[in-house]
Amino acid sequence: MKRLPDSELEIMMIIWDYNKPVTRFEIEERLEKEKKLSPTTILSFLSRLQEKGFVEVRKSGKNNVYLASVEREDYRKAESRNVLKRLYQNSARNFLAALYDGDSLSGEDLRELEEYISEKRRDQGK
Repeated sequence: MKRLPDSELEIMMIIWDYNKPVTRFEIEERLEKEKKLSPTTILSFLSRLQEKGFVEVRKSGKNNVYLASVEREDYRKAESRNVLKRLYQNSARNFLAALYDGDSLSGEDLRELEEYISEKRRDQGK
């Protein structure tokens, strides 16, 4: 799966959030106010997303509507694996160490991680 540039990812996040067919105008309304992308720029991003297989375009009356062809969770998993591989030598330990050493993990975060790991171990034991 291709990695999306931030601008296209922002459009995809909006489409995923709607969880239904969405128009260019609806996307434009949800974009950050300071961005103020032109309709043609948004359409260019949508066209690229369609070419990459991330969105499907359908006609609804006079308007095109856009639907996600790739699930958000599938993209997250693929992107997470890429980050882990590229930046942390495929090591979850290196990744967590970077978070922890940078004081990014609170005590609550650590408890959640411990619970998650315990849950995964239980699932593997089945």
